[in-house]
Amino acid sequence: MASVFLGINDRTFTYESTAARAEHVGAGVRYPVDFAITSDDLAYIVNRGREDRPDGTRLTIMRLGEDGEEYISTFGSHGEGKGQFIWPMGIALDKDTNVYVTDEWLNRVTKYDRDGEYITHWGIQGSADGELDRPAGIAVGQDDTLYIVDGRNNRVQKFSLDGKFLGKFGTTGSADGEFNLPWGMCLDSEDNIFVADWRNDRVQSFTSEGQWLASFGTPGTGGDCYNARVKGGITYSDAPVGQFNRPTGVCVDQDGDIYIADWLNNRVQVLTPEGRFITEFTGNGHLSNMGIAKLKSNPDMIRQRNTIQNFTPERVLWAPCAVRMGRNNRVIIADTTRHRFQIYRKNTEPILV
Repeated sequence: MASVFLGINDRTFTYESTAARAEHVGAGVRYPVDFAITSDDLAYIVNRGREDRPDGTRLTIMRLGEDGEEYISTFGSHGEGKGQFIWPMGIALDKDTNVYVTDEWLNRVTKYDRDGEYITHWGIQGSADGELDRPAGIAVGQDDTLYIVDGRNNRVQKFSLDGKFLGKFGTTGSADGEFNLPWGMCLDSEDNIFVADWRNDRVQSFTSEGQWLASFGTPGTGGDCYNARVKGGITYSDAPVGQFNRPTGVCVDQDGDIYIADWLNNRVQVLTPEGRFITEFTGNGHLSNMGIAKLKSNPDMIRQRNTIQNFTPERVLWAPCAVRMGRNNRVIIADTTRHRFQIYRKNTEPILV
């Protein structure tokens, strides 16, 4: 559901489709916590998997096109060897579509080529310059600077694409420019940095040099984890707008509007560049093409589905972790606990709602 704060708005959105399905291995995803997407709709997806099913921990390449999804390939695996990971977290692509993945357990960054072939990795645990402690969000700037959210060190570090330390900003706290367990990040068209300040329940923005620009949002929760644990996957969120409960991911579109994955409120909120609330996505999900294909292969699953009377749990977002802009104003949300993506489109012309 996309609800609009004002009756007439020059920014409106339309639900387009649902993509992918739950699979531990092969043509699907399992707890997609982050993804990066190319200009031709190729999505590189981080599957976090489960502790008891490490085979679900992998990277998936899938085309999330306007005509539907298409599985391409899988690479990486659970482990500590070259090209492996334990807790993969964030992902970014450079201009050559090399792939960079943070691992918050091994405290390192692994680099692959566009086909998923291992290139190198770097990083050791610590708090000194260039060291990492639970690295999370990651992004590549226009000048090939690699920005990494250094979670438990409560800072952002800057590296070259081969892992050379270039700089840092941020410290522990709740004041402007301070962090408390930051998570996801993104860059806008001017390489300003937006960070989901997870434990402070807000998003902060900075210049590429680390100068604080603004903070967005205040804490808003029906009891810690209430919406995710009790209402998550069952009904639509009714949390107050402009408030956040552990925001995890953020992206900025070509107009400067800000999209924030409001994790424990089971929604994505959209703000103007100045921080005014525009709308929220709480879910309009339906069966994906992959989901339909799986059902058609198993008549017993179709019979079970035909007994369902309330399809709200199928539609709502459940603890979404990441949101990215795709081609043609498409807003792609990693509906993490549903093991899928929900896709909306930002309308280019105003409509009456």
